[in-house]
This record gives sequence, C-alpha cells and structure tokens, in this order.
Amino acid sequence: MTDHVRDHAARVLNDHYDALANGSGESLVVRLRAAFRDAGRDPERLTLDEVAGIDQLHLGGRAASRSLLALGELLPDQRVLDVGCGTGGASRLVAQEAGCEVVGVDITMAFIEAAEWLSAATGLAGRTRFLCADAARTPLPGGAFDVIWCQHALMNMPDVAGVLAEWRRLLVPGGRVLLHEVVAGDNPEPLALPVPWARTAATSHLQGREALRVSLEEAGFVPVCVRDVTESALAWRQKHVRRESGEEKTAPLPGPSLIFGDEFVEMGRNLRDNLAAGRVRILEGMWRMV
Repeated sequence: MTDHVRDHAARVLNDHYDALANGSGESLVVRLRAAFRDAGRDPERLTLDEVAGIDQLHLGGRAASRSLLALGELLPDQRVLDVGCGTGGASRLVAQEAGCEVVGVDITMAFIEAAEWLSAATGLAGRTRFLCADAARTPLPGGAFDVIWCQHALMNMPDVAGVLAEWRRLLVPGGRVLLHEVVAGDNPEPLALPVPWARTAATSHLQGREALRVSLEEAGFVPVCVRDVTESALAWRQKHVRRESGEEKTAPLPGPSLIFGDEFVEMGRNLRDNLAAGRVRILEGMWRMV
C-alpha cells in the first residue's frame, strides 16, 4: 500500500470518527468534559462505571472485553498492545483487572486525546499509555509485547496483511493475538448503512471468516480457540437500540451519540439489522504466533 493511499485512509477514518468536531469546532474531549459536568460528575475524577458509555466502542461493551480477557488468561507481568484502542476502555479494563502494562494505539487523534484524559481521570494513567499511529506502521520496538489485543478494528483497516505483519514484528516469540472482530456474514446482501465503523461501503473493510483465517495463517498465527458470538452480540445490540430510541429510561451519562452524533441511533439499528440478517457476524478468539 502506498503512502498516498495510507494517508487517504487515515483522513477518511478521522473524518468518520471525529465528524462532530469538524462540524462544531469543539473537540471530543471538550464535548465529553461538558457532558460529564452536565451529568453532575467531576470530569477529572471519574469511575470506570461512569465512563462505560463512551469507554469501549464495540459490541458487547465491557462484558465482551471481559470475555476476551478470560479467554486470554493474561498475567500481571505481561505487556499488551491494544490495537485500534479508541477511547481506551479495553486498555483500562486490562490494566485494572489483569494488572498488565498496556499500550493503546489508534489512528484517530481525537480518540487518543480522550483515552489519555479518561485514564488520568480514572486513576489508570500509570498503567496505560496511548499512541496515535497507523497500526501497520507503528514506531514501537520489535518484540515489545506478549499479547496483541484487538476489538472491532480490523474492519477499519484496508491493509490487513500489513497490520498482521506488524503484529508479528511487535510480538515476542510465541506471542498471542486476542481478537474480537466483525466479519462478513453468509448473506451476500449489501450492508444497511451507515454503521458505527462506516458510512459508505467503500470505507468498510470486512473480511469473511474464512478470509480472516487465511490472513492470520499466512501471517504466521495459528488458532487456539475461535468462537462465534453473534447471538450474544445481537441480544446486546437489541437491548441498546431500545435504550437509544427512548424505549427504556437511561442514566444521563455520556454515550456514543457524543462521538457519532444523532446519526448513531440509525447506525445502531442498522448494525442490529445486519446482525439479524446474517450480513455480519462476530468472532472472538485467540491465536498464537508460530
């Protein structure tokens, strides 16, 4: 992939995930700080429960991250790289609940700024750090990590082979990949759009389950355990669609609409419909480098 193509892909992702800042001129951190103050919270002293709504932007929320954590059986002295870390929720969960040292990397600067602030506000800045970089070309040293952690990020990456090659460079021999990912389903119908990761078909880089298996195998990763968790993901999304549409009363704490805008209600419904129709599926698994 050429530098020009990489730069274009980065701009597209930043425009997608930071669209509100482009429209209002207010950064994500400024909007979130104000929202926490409006909810009666001190934006400099927050709990992980209070930030849950904007903490982990993937299906299943913290429950999905805890499932992946249990699968990985992480040890306190292990070094973890959270690829596509977003606002850093999984990084903080792994740091707090497994005692690991975690580095989060994301190509969207607004997410990195929010991740740094949220880690400081929740008292986890000492165990997490964040870096704005292309996942296929990080400035990190080789062999620096025991585990690669990635939740709902590969579908935003057009150069999957380059990303997996970088994972291989960054892992110690025998290192592991923990992956929780959206893949194309068996239903060949076009996706209902927009969805949280893309507003157009051109910016969605879903692989099918078999294509993902081949990509990982060719990069030198063998499966240890792979599970299809679509049904639980669909149930979680259905519950949240009811909340987002006002059918269920919710607490006045910041949620994804502060990142995606009012369009997030439609994105959430479309994701639910795509899951229900078999246009997308959700995989959870662990692979080991050989």
